[in-house]
Amino acid sequence: MTNDEIYLKTVINPIRVCANYKPKFGQGRSAGLELPEFRNLYQSDPFYCWFGLDNPLMYAAHKAAGGMTSVYRQIGIGCEKLFRQILRDQLGLSEESANWSYTVPTAGGKTRTLYLDGRVRLADIQDSVARARFHDWMKNAAEDAGVSDSIFASLEGTIFEVRQGYKSKDSKRQNADIANAATAYASAYLPCASILSAQIDGDILLRYRGERWSVLTGVVGLNDPLRSTYDFMANVVGYDLAGFFQRNSDQLKTEIDSVLRALLTAEVS
Repeated sequence: MTNDEIYLKTVINPIRVCANYKPKFGQGRSAGLELPEFRNLYQSDPFYCWFGLDNPLMYAAHKAAGGMTSVYRQIGIGCEKLFRQILRDQLGLSEESANWSYTVPTAGGKTRTLYLDGRVRLADIQDSVARARFHDWMKNAAEDAGVSDSIFASLEGTIFEVRQGYKSKDSKRQNADIANAATAYASAYLPCASILSAQIDGDILLRYRGERWSVLTGVVGLNDPLRSTYDFMANVVGYDLAGFFQRNSDQLKTEIDSVLRALLTAEVS
């Protein structure tokens, strides 16, 4: 298969899972309820039954609401895998080298492992020209983030957090990312958030940059690898990611259309 075929499967396969999404309606860790199971559950509840909430359209509404969240999540998962694979292919990284994680203590003396979405260690870049190009980008990105020369001199590479977009103001997520950045610096890595869409809240963008994250967003046409994910991928990594999405836009649209139709159609019992 060509790279386009491999990369397209990497993005599309997680998205297809969304078509099978079923809401749980508070039923714990179940796989989700089919329409007849939903109606039995709601018809057995006098209050919900009095209001007619056992209506199949209510099921469709729940399915659509949860499914939309799943679509965004699965697009993000597919793009994380794609981003990491491109780093491997273009920079000659092994699977182990392109991954990064760390452990944190939890209650009861246990630990939890946290994973970020990609890593580039300068020493692992096989081509000397590509290594020098990535080093120069790192230096400029560190200066742009307000990192001192002495700290930059200790950095061995960059770790990446990849998102399809960042419209939520979830403080828990922000605090976790800030902790990730602190751990990255302590482990001798520059933290970089790579957003694939232009959708990021302005306040969050300022906060992350204030916490010494390098932040790239999905703006096309800037010719600025310190601001644009697509310029970074093209000019630093050496792969035209925007071109890949453009070439395959029709198929991506077809897949999303199929998923949305499955999520928005009320099933009939």
